[in-house]
Amino acid sequence: MTGQRKTLGKVLRYIKKYWFYLAVSILMASVTVALTLYLPILTGRVIDLVIAKGQVDFTGVFAILKQMAVIIALTAAAQWIMNVCNNKMTYRIVQDIRNEAFRRIEILPLKYIDAHSYGEVVSRVIADVDQFADGLLMGFTQFFTGVITILGTLGFMLSVNVAITGVVVLVTPLSFFVAGFIAKKTFTMFKLQSETRGEQTALIEEMIGNQKVVQAFSHEDEALEEFDEINERLQNCSLRAIFFSSITNPSTRFVNNLVYAGVAVTGAVYAIRGGISVGQLSCFLTYANQYTKPFNEISGVVTELQNALACAARIFALIEEEPQVPEKEDAKVLHDVEGRVDLEHVAFSYVPEKELITDFNLSVQPGQRVAIVGPTGCGKTTVINLLMRFYDVNEGKICVDGADIRDVTRKSLRANYGMVLQETWLKAGTIRDNIVMGRPDATEEEIIAAAKASHAHSFIKRLPQGYDTLIGEDGGSLSQGQKQLLCITRVMLCLPPMLILDEATSSIDTRTEIRIQKAFATMMQGRTSFIVAHRLSTIREADVILVMKDGNIIEQGNHETLLARKGFYAKLYESQFAS
Repeated sequence: MTGQRKTLGKVLRYIKKYWFYLAVSILMASVTVALTLYLPILTGRVIDLVIAKGQVDFTGVFAILKQMAVIIALTAAAQWIMNVCNNKMTYRIVQDIRNEAFRRIEILPLKYIDAHSYGEVVSRVIADVDQFADGLLMGFTQFFTGVITILGTLGFMLSVNVAITGVVVLVTPLSFFVAGFIAKKTFTMFKLQSETRGEQTALIEEMIGNQKVVQAFSHEDEALEEFDEINERLQNCSLRAIFFSSITNPSTRFVNNLVYAGVAVTGAVYAIRGGISVGQLSCFLTYANQYTKPFNEISGVVTELQNALACAARIFALIEEEPQVPEKEDAKVLHDVEGRVDLEHVAFSYVPEKELITDFNLSVQPGQRVAIVGPTGCGKTTVINLLMRFYDVNEGKICVDGADIRDVTRKSLRANYGMVLQETWLKAGTIRDNIVMGRPDATEEEIIAAAKASHAHSFIKRLPQGYDTLIGEDGGSLSQGQKQLLCITRVMLCLPPMLILDEATSSIDTRTEIRIQKAFATMMQGRTSFIVAHRLSTIREADVILVMKDGNIIEQGNHETLLARKGFYAKLYESQFAS
């Protein structure tokens, strides 16, 4: 229960911001309850005015009926205002939580994203927050009203007859015991249900996103088996959670019927002895029913709140995840970068027990073209991650124009790099939106010039609306090569002082690649460039070629020098050009 209390405390901090809506909601709940509880008194008076056959005070009855009509109208208005406040409060809290969660995702270290599946993270931000909203709304709408109804009914019953009220109060604790016992059980079960649902969402996202690979390798049966296993676990934990939550209402109803029966018997005895009138007994029975009804509603609310708190715990865990190392207060902004890059005694590993890069040293002069080659897993892309400060070095330092990149702002560092990766990324929007991502203020002429330089202009003009053509998430129906060209155009438009090309032409046909290489050659003039490539034909013109193996530079030099050494690079080159 400690974790549950902590989660509830965090929820209350969000609610605190909307105290006005909360206050109005509680006030309207009080008005609704007070007016609803006053109706049985009027009903009792009407019954007492019907004395016997032919002895009915119609004047008094009609006067009371008018009062009842006004009270019913006021009750409806108060309920409407209460519901409006509850809805505004709930969905603004949900909006705040989602905004905070998304902001946290934006500053989470890359290692968190690498360690968690995208589907599981999406499940927390979408499904868990929706479940939390449902529980919170029900809590606001029914919990306050229920509690005030119980307290108000007790007050009214005490004003009518203390002894009969005592019967009600004596049986009531049984309802609390039943609801409390079940609540403890359901929180754990709903938490497990939420986690399993996140696991299922992750699998679905993974399988749908990679359906071509699944079908190409006939992995459908294995995927179905894995889905069935997760689905069965979700079914089991959901059934257990729903079973325990569903027995709350029948259990409390049983207790409520005991209360009603006790009031009916005790009240009847008092009525026979003349202690209360028939109208008062009718009023008391109505109160007994209204008194016990909130226990059913609150028991249902408690169940929903267990689910809501379980989901809230998962989203708060994301919000409270350790962010990336914050920038220093006096972090500098890089201006007029020349492009000198130095790596001094750099050591880095993704996991402490497995070394990757050790004592890595490199000095790159402004305007140099540095190619990084080596077998898969040798650390080529890791070097790029460190240069961009997606990860921080464990030891040593990386400097740009003599400034340690940990002492400058991430935004200014990354603004000075143009990056084209093997994996393309395009957002849903127009072709133009995707090109101007780095320079929203670019003119139409500049956009077209960049597209022509990257050889993307011709295919863009063939699209239905040209640069205004809408594309879906990750490029929609565009081919991989077309998506790659758009990513290259994006960098062509910005032309920062330093470039990173990580297998930038891997998805482009040979003829287009030759053109792109010429465009890159023009673009790289006077710019520090880091080129990661498997096809060695693309890096012959590099000023420096770094040959990496097991996280270390084992050879360094230009193409001719490395071939003359007949070392590891020469073997790699010969393996690609054996003829």
